[in-house]
Amino acid sequence: MEEFQDEEIESVLYIGREVSVFKIPPMKKNEGHRAQEWGDLGQPLWKGRLRIIERSSGVSIQFEDVNTGESFAKADYDPAKPCVEAVLDSSRYFVVRVEDNGRRAYIGMGFLERTDSFDFNVTLQDYTKRWRARMNPPDAATEAAAASAGPKKDYSLKDGQTFSISIPGRAKNNNTTTSNLLGGSTSSSSSGGGGFGVPLLPPPPSAPRR
Repeated sequence: MEEFQDEEIESVLYIGREVSVFKIPPMKKNEGHRAQEWGDLGQPLWKGRLRIIERSSGVSIQFEDVNTGESFAKADYDPAKPCVEAVLDSSRYFVVRVEDNGRRAYIGMGFLERTDSFDFNVTLQDYTKRWRARMNPPDAATEAAAASAGPKKDYSLKDGQTFSISIPGRAKNNNTTTSNLLGGSTSSSSSGGGGFGVPLLPPPPSAPRR
């Protein structure tokens, strides 16, 4: 009987249709990278496709030719020692540490659209969260405590239930307001001035539009 070896399953987490690669100068001591120091950004060293691929062995960032699929560079992404660093002066440019046969190099990378760089960032963040959850699973004591806590108690009013509010300084026959969950608010005040309502705080202001 012929035996077949199962191929490693891979999942494509992200595809950047058009990325540019730049040769970058060494980073100044105690300072971050700046894309404006890479020279003419209109003349990249290479252009192509970027894919983030997840396998059982981990995640890799691969730079590939759009037409042939030939690999230009590859970076293994380790959340414990990230190989991707954002630059200080743009949200579309990054520095990536790539490896080739044990040799390391740092290259600049730029996206044409900010939405592409945003999706790239989110993909790496999502994988990092899953990796951390896998590396630090909840212990048995934490799970047991969560189970023993039981369902939360429901303190809301049921149909037909009422509650009373006492107003200090008023006569006994004028200081009780009864609120019915279904029928609104009624007052036992005999002063003829209407019921006493509890003021509601206004909602917090919405964020200003940009």
